[in-house]
Amino acid sequence: MNSNIIEINHKDKKIYLVKTAHISRNSIEDVRSCVEEVNPDAIAIELDEERYQSLSNNEAWREMDIIKVIKDNKVGFLLVNTILASFQKRMAKSMDSSSGGEMLEGIRLAKEKGLELVLADRSVKTTFSRIWHSLGLMEKAKLLATVIGSIFEDEEISEEELQSLKEADALEAALNEVGKQFPNVKKVLVDERDAYLSQKIKSAKGKKVVAIIGAAHCAGIIRNLDNDINTAELDKVVKKKGFGSIIKWLIPALVIFMVAYTLFKNRDMGFEQIRLWLLWNGSLSAIGTLLAGGHILSIITAFIAAPITSLNPLMAAGWFAGIVEAMVRKPKVKDFEDLSEDTSTIKGFWKNGVTRILLVVIFANVFSTIGTFISGLGIFKSFLNII
Repeated sequence: MNSNIIEINHKDKKIYLVKTAHISRNSIEDVRSCVEEVNPDAIAIELDEERYQSLSNNEAWREMDIIKVIKDNKVGFLLVNTILASFQKRMAKSMDSSSGGEMLEGIRLAKEKGLELVLADRSVKTTFSRIWHSLGLMEKAKLLATVIGSIFEDEEISEEELQSLKEADALEAALNEVGKQFPNVKKVLVDERDAYLSQKIKSAKGKKVVAIIGAAHCAGIIRNLDNDINTAELDKVVKKKGFGSIIKWLIPALVIFMVAYTLFKNRDMGFEQIRLWLLWNGSLSAIGTLLAGGHILSIITAFIAAPITSLNPLMAAGWFAGIVEAMVRKPKVKDFEDLSEDTSTIKGFWKNGVTRILLVVIFANVFSTIGTFISGLGIFKSFLNII
């Protein structure tokens, strides 16, 4: 076996870890040669059910209900997932390979040979949710800036460089750098998944298991093989309770109190506060929707919804503007087909019908939040004059 395949004796099992780079042609060959040589009882792959369905069914996007995505508050998840998938596909294209080709090969071999197929990874939604809820406000802003800044990098990578990244020492160095900037991200994205993958792999049926994994997880999986991992705990999403969860309720409550008190003391000034709230919230949310390339009806919806939703943390102006955008300009089949290509450029983000809807939701919400703080500050100043 070559150096990308590690044989491990664990209790009564033989586990073969196939270290892969998800966009390398060589990884597909590694999977094929390992399975043929080992003749395992089970094949474990670094996929969850959702990614398995997406990878196995190229037409899965046809079933996407963009309005449901907005209602379920999964716009951020879909946008990040689209960006990451697009980046990986572009990298694979530059290598004349296919993204996830080694996983597809593992799936094909499992079906062809009648082997148990183990989906060993945690749900990507759970992972993203745990990352997001583990971060503070400034960490979230820094992470978003880093992700967005890397979208449009057009850096070429050679097969030789790719192979060097599969070496444990190079990967450890890269992960250590990530850990320095975003320790919580590395903990959830890498360390927790190492433990999760390890438990699923060693729990596979049979005496011989071939596990197809990204090379970055290899060392962590080996470290966790002798540990009893509670995967149910790692599947939970625990929201971080902090000042942010308090302030989202506190600000609307304070605004309502100050406006009510001012109306009682000085009706004219109270109505001026209401006008300030309506104009700043509505106008800025409408401007955000306009900048996202939203339809005129989406812009009007954002203007009307923002002053109301800003007083209710359970609602958001972008949801309403996004739903209207999706209804008025329903994404075409071509928009889904061109997602990977379009999301590689700034112009493409605004041109594509799917990502434009996502941008409408995000921009309407962000600009509404800015309007909330500006108008809230104005209301607070006039409130001080009253008392």
